[in-house]
Amino acid sequence: MKSKNKIITPLEKELLKVAEAKVLSLEKKSGSDFEELHKALKVFKEKGLPDKNLEKWRNTDLFEWYQKPFSPVAEKEKFTKEVDDIFQCTVQGFDSNVVSILNGHYYSPERTTLQSFKNGLIIGSLAKAKTQYPQYFKKYYNKIAPVDTNEITAVNTLFAEDGVFIYVPDGVEVELPVQLIKLVNKRGLMLNTHNLIVLGKNSSFTFLHCDDSINHDDSFINTLTEVHLGENASLDLYKLQNINDETVLLNSSFFSMERNSRLKVNVLTFNGGSIRNELHVNLNGEGAEADLSGLYLMDKKQHIDNQVYVNHNAPHCNSNEVFKGILDEEASAVFNGYIFVERDAQKTNAFQRNNNILMTSTAKVNTMPFLEIYADDVQCSHGATVGQLDNEAMFYLMQRGIPFEDARMLLMFAFAAEITDDIKIETLKTNIDDMVKKRLRGELSICDRCVLHCTTPDKPIEFEIDLSKI
Repeated sequence: MKSKNKIITPLEKELLKVAEAKVLSLEKKSGSDFEELHKALKVFKEKGLPDKNLEKWRNTDLFEWYQKPFSPVAEKEKFTKEVDDIFQCTVQGFDSNVVSILNGHYYSPERTTLQSFKNGLIIGSLAKAKTQYPQYFKKYYNKIAPVDTNEITAVNTLFAEDGVFIYVPDGVEVELPVQLIKLVNKRGLMLNTHNLIVLGKNSSFTFLHCDDSINHDDSFINTLTEVHLGENASLDLYKLQNINDETVLLNSSFFSMERNSRLKVNVLTFNGGSIRNELHVNLNGEGAEADLSGLYLMDKKQHIDNQVYVNHNAPHCNSNEVFKGILDEEASAVFNGYIFVERDAQKTNAFQRNNNILMTSTAKVNTMPFLEIYADDVQCSHGATVGQLDNEAMFYLMQRGIPFEDARMLLMFAFAAEITDDIKIETLKTNIDDMVKKRLRGELSICDRCVLHCTTPDKPIEFEIDLSKI
């Protein structure tokens, strides 16, 4: 496994042992499943888990996490409790169709692991859908994100047993958003889940993907999501990440976009020991548009790594990236924005921007916006900033009687608001704004003395300062 001079970690040993046993048990079977597993095992044996010796991982070191032999096998929980009895979601009053993943498996107290609606919409367990709707899996599963894309996709293929499957038929506009709540309530697990979302022509859909922690137990989460957007389809995807400091979260999303399709992604990260988000967007059809944004608020020794890859493979496509972060104490962040424009992708518009505020001298950011362009009739730009809060703005606020700490929080909230203001669902935006305010105080908790009053029935939010002028 791997090169002779490279250390094989306890986690890699555990994964290899379980993977070889799994492939061996299926050796007498044929078909695409076994072929994909065999290919994934070959990739894992050759490459192992990613480390800082790889260029794309040089600023995210997970070596200490690899010293723990996390188990990639978790027993399926019995449907004995409602999800609300296990976990109270931070997003309140948001009207949605809720689905849950508990310890890597689809969890449904009503035992409805696969729902088919009158309009043709299908929502439910990936494992169940794989047997009932094989036509979609043959066409899209492990096709948008091939097994050998990288080490993480190979590991996910080897161990993912379940996830969420969503199919939106041609011409269907789904009014009620779907909210996925992913939970872990056992320690020492490496959880691999695989999601597949297929949008037909002229369809529209909104998806809220939440990663939450129930306790402070350690875990390693590896999620892979494949999304296909048919011609003129529209998807709004919101990712909320609020996990404990003892958890690693690897979140890889791959998008295939056809002609005139529209994608909107908003990644909101509030807490986590070490988080890496990968967005791989392929604009394959003329007129496709992708709007990608993110906000990360990190402190202590937390680490966030956002990797965004946008491939303009067709002409007349637009992409826009805006990622912003506030880092306190000894937190660290990485942003790598990579835009690739094919030779025939003329009339491309592609923009990316990464802005960061460092609250201390010990917080750090590595930002690397990058363009690779082979077409000559394009408009592309990129930029990045790293700095502190504006002293003149602080002076402006304090001169008007606002205390130092409150002035500081107002400026941070104004900085973050560019991302949260882009949330189109009003109830969701209100909830996210409240979470941002609480997080800026150092934790997601209530503080009555704070100037940033969160929304409650008897205490509406009020600002005496026009934030647009700051």
